[in-house]
Amino acid sequence: MKFFWIILSFFLFPSLFYGQEGFQYYSKKKKITIPFKLINNLVFVPLEVNGVDLTFLVDSGVEESILFSLEDKEELTFNNVEKIMLRGLGSSDYIEGLKSSGNQVVFNDAIIDQNHEIYIILDEELNFSGSVGIPVNGIIGYQFFKNFKVEIDYVSHKIHIYNPSHELKRKKMSKFKKLDFLLHNNKPYLASLFEFDSQKVEGKLLLDIGNSDAFWLFANKISNYTFPKQSFEDFLGKGFNGDIFGKRTKLGSFSFDDFTFKNPYVAIPDSTSLQNVKWAENRIGSMGGEIFKRFTLIFDYQNSNLYVKKNKNYKQPFEYNMSGIEINHAGLQWIQEEESLNTNFVTRDKTSYESSFRGSEKVKYKFVLKPIFVIAHIRKNSPADLSGLKKDDIVVRINGYGIERYSLQEVNALLKSQDGKKINFEIDRGNRRMKFTFYLKSIL
Repeated sequence: MKFFWIILSFFLFPSLFYGQEGFQYYSKKKKITIPFKLINNLVFVPLEVNGVDLTFLVDSGVEESILFSLEDKEELTFNNVEKIMLRGLGSSDYIEGLKSSGNQVVFNDAIIDQNHEIYIILDEELNFSGSVGIPVNGIIGYQFFKNFKVEIDYVSHKIHIYNPSHELKRKKMSKFKKLDFLLHNNKPYLASLFEFDSQKVEGKLLLDIGNSDAFWLFANKISNYTFPKQSFEDFLGKGFNGDIFGKRTKLGSFSFDDFTFKNPYVAIPDSTSLQNVKWAENRIGSMGGEIFKRFTLIFDYQNSNLYVKKNKNYKQPFEYNMSGIEINHAGLQWIQEEESLNTNFVTRDKTSYESSFRGSEKVKYKFVLKPIFVIAHIRKNSPADLSGLKKDDIVVRINGYGIERYSLQEVNALLKSQDGKKINFEIDRGNRRMKFTFYLKSIL
């Protein structure tokens, strides 16, 4: 286990750090490009905080920058720290945190904020690295967008931040559809007349690229629409104050402006999970990454515009996890494997250690670094639940292959793949190795 230290400093940075507002563009280039990882429809970018390399989720649904995990970092200094209490989605009350100002945050050596305010979550349980399979240290939202035109290309997995002293070419912009949005508490909302299954509903949707689902809809805010009866209770995610539960269902269609989506799945959070939400007037829900990945986006916060252009993902079918289990990446471990001995050799690399022994047994022992995949949640009466799988089971093989063959994203894709598909799990439960079989089943 690697320990880390957070050094809380109350000394001020030099005055240079306080002369600018937000991120500044330190380059003569017309645009700065930042590669990102796209996992579960979410955008993860590299950045530096006070000289330390971190990974943050880009989330238009949050106002402040939040840091909550430093498990793989040895040292990070924060400045001008004060204790605060925070609230967010989830069913619990306030949680303890810290507020720090005067921090330097850098993207690609060219986009720099020398007086960045960061909220630090102290609860070690609030860490969604396990649910996406990579170390994630925090979230950045409004501050990332507010000073520039920011393009998100979901096909090339690149973000382009445009030089504010240059105008984007008309030829480029002519390929995009312009949508106006409203900023409330520094979060973008699309106000429109939406169409659910041919029924018109007026309201606002939060444009939330930090939400992996297509839509979250708030049933208690939509009085003139009856949701489909076919639905199921599910774990929807994790908020600052705890787990978020609700229902999932499927609409026949969802339309706004010139765009129509056939058979999208929607999540309906329960009222307990929404008790801490600061409601924008007439807000009826959120639009998330499952929709945005079907477009190339250009956010222009200064003019309250979102430009969208369809990409090759636009007509992809909507999917959901039919197994009923949520799997988390719980770290790595060295596993000893026994193989027949063909030659005598010793090899070392970053992920394995092999040693061979002469003698009558003729056995080779290979130590392999493998991921630990754990069942974090299981839906009652789901195919996986009915097969006998349980929360906290450690998955060691899927469909006959060792778990090291899969990334967490590939496992999640498999569990959404095809109605009726046979899935074989081999798991460790305590000191027992057990096998289970279930079939994916669509209930929507």
